[in-house]
Amino acid sequence: MKHLILLLFSLILSISSLSALPSNDTIILNSEIYAEKITRDLDSLVNSWYVKMALKDYDALPGVDSIGREFSDSVYIERLNKINSVIRIPYNSIIRNHIHVYIIKQRKNFSAVLGLLDYYFPLFEDIFDSMGLPSELKYVSIIESALNPNAVNRRTGATGLWQFMFSTGKLYGLTINSVVDERRDPVKATYAAAKFMKDLYDIYHDWLLVIAAYNCGPGNVNKAIHRSGNKKDYWEIYYRLPRETRGFIPQYVAAIYAVNFYREHNIKPLPLNIPVSTDTILVRKDIHLNQISEVMGIPLGELRALNPQYRTGLVPGSTRPYSLTLPMSHLGDFIDLNDTIRKYKPEQYLSKVNQTADPSHSSYIPPDVKGKSKLIYTVKEGDNLGYISEWYKVGLSDLRYWNNIYRNTIRVGQKITIYVDPSKADYFSRINSMTFAEKQQITGKSVPSKPASVTVLSGSDDDYITYTVRYGDTIWDIIRKFDNVTTSDVLSLNNISDPGRIQVGQKLRIKKKS
Repeated sequence: MKHLILLLFSLILSISSLSALPSNDTIILNSEIYAEKITRDLDSLVNSWYVKMALKDYDALPGVDSIGREFSDSVYIERLNKINSVIRIPYNSIIRNHIHVYIIKQRKNFSAVLGLLDYYFPLFEDIFDSMGLPSELKYVSIIESALNPNAVNRRTGATGLWQFMFSTGKLYGLTINSVVDERRDPVKATYAAAKFMKDLYDIYHDWLLVIAAYNCGPGNVNKAIHRSGNKKDYWEIYYRLPRETRGFIPQYVAAIYAVNFYREHNIKPLPLNIPVSTDTILVRKDIHLNQISEVMGIPLGELRALNPQYRTGLVPGSTRPYSLTLPMSHLGDFIDLNDTIRKYKPEQYLSKVNQTADPSHSSYIPPDVKGKSKLIYTVKEGDNLGYISEWYKVGLSDLRYWNNIYRNTIRVGQKITIYVDPSKADYFSRINSMTFAEKQQITGKSVPSKPASVTVLSGSDDDYITYTVRYGDTIWDIIRKFDNVTTSDVLSLNNISDPGRIQVGQKLRIKKKS
């Protein structure tokens, strides 16, 4: 039966087929690309309630060093060797690059992660220990979410501290609906992650492969093992793993190093006003976090931070008992005021019509399209969402919302819905038939009169092609013009850190693939 269960979740968690990197790709390049994920995760964390309140005063803390210091490889190796771990801790140039992301490039934001360790790590350690798992697995949470329980991967939908996909969360018993999402529950999600890792270890008997499979699914790891001639060492199957997973183990080791040796780099944990001492109580009747906040005087942001699984703020205790986490200092008062809290504005907070997603705590509020004129724009070659938003004078987030676009990727021929002021509908309706140059001109931007060309360089550079950026080009448009060229190839070869900032007329080197 157990083998059947393992096979089942292996099939469920398998991701799309792999494409192995060519042998001339460098792992240092991948490290640079993956650093962008670290940055995104940390940026998301610093927008959370506790962190946002504390980070503004960080620079004023005594002894804060904003620059950071690098050390030699021998120093990093020596320090990593001092860490007692049943999980192998390797070191190479890829890992060094990830270490520098944490301790130099993102040191200020990483201080927020350090400030959360005292709250989350004892919980993780207790759960992993109870299940007979190495406590070092706790560092996986830093890689996955930067210790942000509300983290959401906009591309895959993975959610929470441990970044569970919907199907995986359901498989491991987590409740996920419009009111409750236990992927955001620190306790239940950690138990689920521990069970998942335990099942993966039964398959691979190697913790580095377990961590890799946790990221990309056992299906992709199995493919990499098979395509490498049945090799079962992470570094031997490295180039056959999905691109993101290639950075996962290096980032894992980097996180271990940064957490254990941040003092040597003059990084100070961000002082957070998060109550380390908390307790939970089972709620058997409906109650809303707003009721608790207004009656007891506890900041709503604090209650949401302690109970991130309740998406709307409603604790639906009438359906089944649900846990409520409160600061220890308020637990007695909550018990005493229980009836008073539930009777406070029940028509506002407990009405069935209000038990749907409440966007009030979100930074983005969808626009009201009532009374607006609906237009349809057909995507042309060279278009991107940024251009379209400028041409129609609408927000980029609005465009994504109207068209269910979670990234900025659009395709030629795609129909884009746009809502505009009725008084300007005639004017905007003409945009769909304009040339690219005409559309750019209405925003005050000039375009080159001559098209760009592609030429093969001679001499010592005959292995490269130079491409001159045309108006309307994006990095992703450009790589589609060439066979077997990846985004990371182009970004690394041309020293581009922000793929969204290329300019018309810019010369890009493209490596020819043999």
